Amino acid sequence: MKSVYFLFGVLLLDSCNKRESDKQAQLCDNQNFKQYWYSANAEISSYSLKQAQFGNLNDGEAIMVFNTEDFRKDKHVKLESNAKDKAVKVMKLNFIKRFVTGIHDFSMYTSVFTPVQTQDISSTLKVSNTNQDWSGQTFLQLNFRQNGYQVLGKSYFEEEIEDDYHIDKAILEDELWTRIRLVPCQQLPVGKVILIPSLGSLRLRREKAAPAIANVTLEPYKGDSTFKGDSLFDYRVNYIESKRSLRIIFEKGFPHKIVGWEESYRAHNKTLTSRAVLKATIQNPYWQKNMPADTIYRKKLHLKY
Repeated sequence: MKSVYFLFGVLLLDSCNKRESDKQAQLCDNQNFKQYWYSANAEISSYSLKQAQFGNLNDGEAIMVFNTEDFRKDKHVKLESNAKDKAVKVMKLNFIKRFVTGIHDFSMYTSVFTPVQTQDISSTLKVSNTNQDWSGQTFLQLNFRQNGYQVLGKSYFEEEIEDDYHIDKAILEDELWTRIRLVPCQQLPVGKVILIPSLGSLRLRREKAAPAIANVTLEPYKGDSTFKGDSLFDYRVNYIESKRSLRIIFEKGFPHKIVGWEESYRAHNKTLTSRAVLKATIQNPYWQKNMPADTIYRKKLHLKY
């Protein structure tokens, strides 16, 4: 395996020049960051979704739930004891996609745990993915161990019954979302980069987790009005071998809200492009909002599923 290399911060953008990068280097210690991310709320965003599967684009919706929490470095679980010396603050993302293909439906759920202080711990510690559809269920998890990722998987499908293997260290595609919410001018890799494709995309294409080479760029958004926001950035990942691509559109200004994305790949002799567009964002302590009256917040997010 070739050695993994990353190009951080060399973005050649006026909006991400060295002086601004230096100023934002300790953004996680900034008062605005603390007020937004260390409050008693999570940020919840909903998206309209057109998801490619089975050679068609299918209606659905996506939800992103971001918040920070204390995370055990040894056990890779949420800290619920007094062992604070064994914990690190992480940016957590719960990323849900739900869509319908014909008569049956899909539910895809990915959780990502990226240390906030990446100068202390540079790698995302854990990502897990579960998928349910009317055929069956699958589970896949990557844990950062021994300078790489331990891959553990279980599946309903015969060819994928069980996975248990180790892969070399690389940036996870799934952690690009959390790094956008930290300091995108420093956290996002650009150039020719080795990435581990998202666990959700691997599931839909029935592929195993393995590093892949991609060409990655970051530049100001120059598209049409499909994606709306202030001073948008356009982050693009193009995998060389698989020809799959991912495009994430987010706001330059803090807290770097993600306003949508596109994902393209070739299947059934044609290229299909999934697209998600932001519907609504709220800040909410959702873990406390579990009474029937609290469904009002789902209405605020314009959720259908």
